Amino acid sequence: MIPGSHIELLAPAGNMEKLEAALRFGADAVYLGGKAFGLRSMSDNFTLEELRCAIDLTHAQGKKIYLTLNAFMRATEEQQLTEYLEELRPLALDAFIVSDPGVLSLVRRIDPKRPLHLSTQANTMSAASANFWQQQGIGRVNLARELTLEEIRTVGTGTDLELEVFVHGAMCVAFSGRCLLSAALNRRSANRGACTQPCRWNYALVEESRPDQAFSIEEDERGSYLLNSRDLCLIRRLPELINAGASSLKIEGRMKGAYYVAAVVRIYRAALDRYLEDPEGFEVDPLWLEELGKVSHRPYDEGFLSEQPGALITPDSSAYLHSHEFVGAVLERRPEGRALIQVRNRIMKGQTLELIGPGMRQMSLEIREIWTPKGAPKEVAQPNDLILLETGPAVEPGDLLRRDKRA
Repeated sequence: MIPGSHIELLAPAGNMEKLEAALRFGADAVYLGGKAFGLRSMSDNFTLEELRCAIDLTHAQGKKIYLTLNAFMRATEEQQLTEYLEELRPLALDAFIVSDPGVLSLVRRIDPKRPLHLSTQANTMSAASANFWQQQGIGRVNLARELTLEEIRTVGTGTDLELEVFVHGAMCVAFSGRCLLSAALNRRSANRGACTQPCRWNYALVEESRPDQAFSIEEDERGSYLLNSRDLCLIRRLPELINAGASSLKIEGRMKGAYYVAAVVRIYRAALDRYLEDPEGFEVDPLWLEELGKVSHRPYDEGFLSEQPGALITPDSSAYLHSHEFVGAVLERRPEGRALIQVRNRIMKGQTLELIGPGMRQMSLEIREIWTPKGAPKEVAQPNDLILLETGPAVEPGDLLRRDKRA
């Protein structure tokens, strides 16, 4: 089956800046958290007033917005969630994302007409499970990351629910992200949105009778990263996922920055559009892979999609590969080929920067001069400065500037 243009590209929005980037660079829908009951409590998240603004902005572009309520509710929190759902009820959110049956039950009682999507935290791995959740009022299921392509296809043929799959971003070593490591070691629960990522830590082997002597398990002076998963990248597999029944392709990253969101969304937008235009002739553009390498990431992997024992870990280090640095955002296009830039990281005369925009628009800029907004010359621009740069006319507000750190 070639589903066609209803295939959705779903992007993270950790705050308003990231939401704007996701929409501008090609997302069909965004998912975000409020100030309670989401699984990214350390993200900025949205107040009720900010949610209203986000809804207006998203719907003005004909796109959709989903709110995460996928944390697991504790015994003492039912009244708090009840009051929160009453506050959310007037808002025109397109769906709630839930995982806890108790949360689902409260939503059904308080806000019965609200569309519901099931989080990957619910570990849905079969059509029987999907159909059970459909009977409870779920309209879409985000499948467990542990499924192979053939298993996704089997689920797709056994249910008429919408299927959502993760295609890019960080993975967790726990079963569909349901992990107790952080709670055990730091008393901060991943299932409550407060994960401290102990799976990324450096571990060593200690023998009981020699507690002061640690042995590196890998022959590497940096130690061993036994639980450190690679990042997911399924851009090569989009046609197979779509033909297996996936109708929403989800990018992970509400804790990532606006540059990450924009840069990743623009590549998957280009790939998805290329496929929808010519499914039979689809080929992966090497530029897409090159560009995905320019965002902060761990080594990429295709997770469990193929028939392999499991997703690969990265034993060397938990550090990100970080070849490029986000240095500025275009706020306005000014006369005479200049643009007003909000600086995020230091910009100096003599540097060569890259500009990226929607639709795979990008170009190189050699910084010969820097000016203040009033036209006074500057040698160096620091984070949070507003400056003018000569960019030429082919820039738009919302375009982003980056620097190759290897240069």
